[in-house]
Amino acid sequence: MTTEKHTFKPSLSLLDATMVVSGGMIGSGIFIVSADITRNTGSAGWLILVWIITGFMTITAALSYGELSGMFPKAGGQYIYLKEAWGELPAFLYGWSFFAVIQTATIAAVGVAFAKFTAYLAPVFSEDITMLDLGFLKISPAQLLSIVVILLLTYINTRGVKNGKILQTTFTLTKIASLFGLIIFGFIALKPDVWNANWNNAWELHKLSPDGTIEQYTTIAALGAIAAAMVGSIFSSDSWNNVAFIAGEIKNPKRNIGLSLFLGTFIVTVIYVLANFMYTAILTLQQITAAEKDRVAVAASHVIFGSAGTAIIALMIMISTFGCNNGLIMSGARAYYTMAKDGLFFRKAGQLNNASVPGFALWIQCIVAAAWSLSGKYGDLLDMISFVVVAFYMLTIVGIFRLRKKRPEIERPYKAFGYPVLPVLYILMGLAFCILLIIYKPKFTWPGLIITLIGVPLYYAVKRRRPKIE
Repeated sequence: MTTEKHTFKPSLSLLDATMVVSGGMIGSGIFIVSADITRNTGSAGWLILVWIITGFMTITAALSYGELSGMFPKAGGQYIYLKEAWGELPAFLYGWSFFAVIQTATIAAVGVAFAKFTAYLAPVFSEDITMLDLGFLKISPAQLLSIVVILLLTYINTRGVKNGKILQTTFTLTKIASLFGLIIFGFIALKPDVWNANWNNAWELHKLSPDGTIEQYTTIAALGAIAAAMVGSIFSSDSWNNVAFIAGEIKNPKRNIGLSLFLGTFIVTVIYVLANFMYTAILTLQQITAAEKDRVAVAASHVIFGSAGTAIIALMIMISTFGCNNGLIMSGARAYYTMAKDGLFFRKAGQLNNASVPGFALWIQCIVAAAWSLSGKYGDLLDMISFVVVAFYMLTIVGIFRLRKKRPEIERPYKAFGYPVLPVLYILMGLAFCILLIIYKPKFTWPGLIITLIGVPLYYAVKRRRPKIE
């Protein structure tokens, strides 16, 4: 038996927790993925509806998680909820996927997005420059800058949760304010002819190519197109649950985790929907689909601010992605800490350093995220794990029903809002999304499943060799 020298310090307020939720969600996606959504749906109405559907699913899931966070207000979040509802193996499979790809590849992707937009202000960091060509691997300045940012944020977070808290709250408030500013200036610059053209026949669902070519869908293919379109919006709305991983450091967690989940997801959903309305107010649908490298916000900013638009958006995305990665790095390490406490991860990850944070867990997460940054494959993998992410969300929400029967005696400061209707609705919508991806976009499903299933033999190997830390 070992005695913990240090314990988590509850120093995060409701505002800080809400900023972790919002900051983790808002990265670079809202500035980019609307191009692909528009190509898949071909209409302004469906572009907005995809974001509304995703927002509804996200808020519904967050409200459901409020019950779980009140029942188990401790570090570990979704890993803990899955373990309590379904046992260790499903929880480990989630934790393994989280460490191998979900969190670490997201950190890499957000870090490289920071570097790519830094290159607008300092071209030396361009992703198009090759600094090192190893034949099988080409390394750009953007990838190296991404690693430097990940290292810096990891170091800051190893110095204590207060450092990460100040950074997170400051950067998230800044990017929320700047996004609202962009939306307001966008509507001031509204072009009536563009708006009217976009919203004429706004609900005609079809494929729209960047050259303006239209391809009609069959009814069944249209459903597959909607599912494919939602991959981008779901990625942009993910990581809302990260606040639950740092429950041990939140003041009054039984109240504040659930409340921060709702407030954070609601704020971001409103921003995302308004931003897309703004895009349709100043850019034609073809301009959205044909935006260079899918950077819709840059195209919109040129219309709003003229030649200064690129620099303005580049600075906004740098702020957004820097703050987003801070939240991802801070919260992810707590999941590995809890897994280590169960003997299911590197033993040292289950120890807190002198600053009362899981330092080793932070550094090992840093190493894997840096490796993904160098690989250049994080973007493909993030598409491929959308299926797995939603599947684990569904399994966790089904766990609410299971726990009400299995553990009725546990105090529930929050009850899942709209239970059982809203949780069931989320599960049905998630099932539809996953089934359509399996049928029409199998490349978005099987790689994620393979990565997850690799965790099965790993679980039994680790279970045999690693005793629990008491």
